[in-house]
Amino acid sequence: MSDPKRKYEQRVRAARTAETRRRIVEATVQLHREIGPRATTVAEIARRADVQRLTVYKHFPDDRSLFDACQAHWLAHVPPPDPATHAQVVDPNERTRAVLGDLYGWYRQVAPMLRNVIRDASALPDLAATLESHRRAVAETVELLLRGRRLRGARRQRTAGALSVALAFPTWETLPATGLEDAEAAAVATAMAAAAA
Repeated sequence: MSDPKRKYEQRVRAARTAETRRRIVEATVQLHREIGPRATTVAEIARRADVQRLTVYKHFPDDRSLFDACQAHWLAHVPPPDPATHAQVVDPNERTRAVLGDLYGWYRQVAPMLRNVIRDASALPDLAATLESHRRAVAETVELLLRGRRLRGARRQRTAGALSVALAFPTWETLPATGLEDAEAAAVATAMAAAAA
């Protein structure tokens, strides 16, 4: 026969553990947005999460586990647009413009975080490893945007490269800096990618 008191205590302990973990992740995400991953210290994470430094290490023994948890938490709250929602658009340029329009609107919403993370990834190998899922998503989006273009060889490769550039956060940062709205920036990037063919 199971002990109800023991089960209750286990549930309470599990809830406390989950709450502590949540506070650590949220404090870290906030710091990444404000100052970036590279400048974020365990001492400051612990202070903001109201835990001891050893508690941070207990929940996240290495940078990779913390980066992965932060990425999952952040993306759950501000998910990127799904390019597949435009998969049925027949004209490849219209499809590209629609995907970029959604993506550029999302970039505007999350720019401070992306700016810090992208800047710091080159200095933090564990962060770069965490971002590998984003690189795969970009490659899949490029394939979606190539559909229907009937390109082969060098032309396909050039267009894939141009689409990768169009999808990149730094491209979005550059185009609106010239005074373009997101929809206009998406149209310009689409035209550049089409010209690469």
